[in-house]
Amino acid sequence: MRSGKIFAANWKLHKNISQTQSFFEALFASLLKNSAQLSQHHFVIFPPATSLESTANSLQKFLSNSQANAFAGRLRFGSQNAYWMAQGAFTGEISAQVVKDLGGDMVLLGHSERRKIFGENDELISQKVHFVHSLGLTSMLCIGETLEERQSGQTMKVLENQIRHGLSKVLSSAKDINEKENLILAYEPVWAIGTGQVATMEQVEEAHQGIKKLLSDLGLSKIKVLYGGSVKPDNSKSLLALPSVDGFLIGGAALEVDSYLKIAGL
Repeated sequence: MRSGKIFAANWKLHKNISQTQSFFEALFASLLKNSAQLSQHHFVIFPPATSLESTANSLQKFLSNSQANAFAGRLRFGSQNAYWMAQGAFTGEISAQVVKDLGGDMVLLGHSERRKIFGENDELISQKVHFVHSLGLTSMLCIGETLEERQSGQTMKVLENQIRHGLSKVLSSAKDINEKENLILAYEPVWAIGTGQVATMEQVEEAHQGIKKLLSDLGLSKIKVLYGGSVKPDNSKSLLALPSVDGFLIGGAALEVDSYLKIAGL
């Protein structure tokens, strides 16, 4: 993903199989109709686990169409989570190996809901990132501070800890993660997710600049950083114009094709 912006859709626990198929039918029609405007963008879909196979089949069918050549390599999918082992007695978990077998090449890790609701800590997240990386898949690692942490001036300290700990196993084993480009960060201020609140342009740019400086210090200057905090069509243009924003991780506004593509500038 060397060029273009990334628009990643996190569907969370939404859409059954038929709804997934309907979404992609509408998405593909719009992409073909507006290929000239959208062909430089990257689109990533993170469906619920029950719709992974439906997503894989839909994308495979679309990309086999010669008219879809402009989107080859720019339309991808993955899971919203994965365990740090390929198989075993881990009831309810998702195998990144199965995601890969389906044709997916990305896994969303460390989302604030995984951290808060399911109690995932940086050590576990680091193991997951490392395993996903070992399979040649791309990790999209989420980081972000709570309102209390921001109000107490701890934002960059929290983000640095999450980055350093979350990537610790990858950094100790990877020879050249920049060249492989199988890592993306998504900054999602926890207090602005699903709340309707949006960080100011200054707050977003300040956080992204701080993140990119740290990545540069770690030898990861090519890593893209997305913003994910109540992104909607009415604020996306201004956010996307910020120099340090490489795209978005989108929640509810990505459940409908029209809204999703408006965020991408259509």
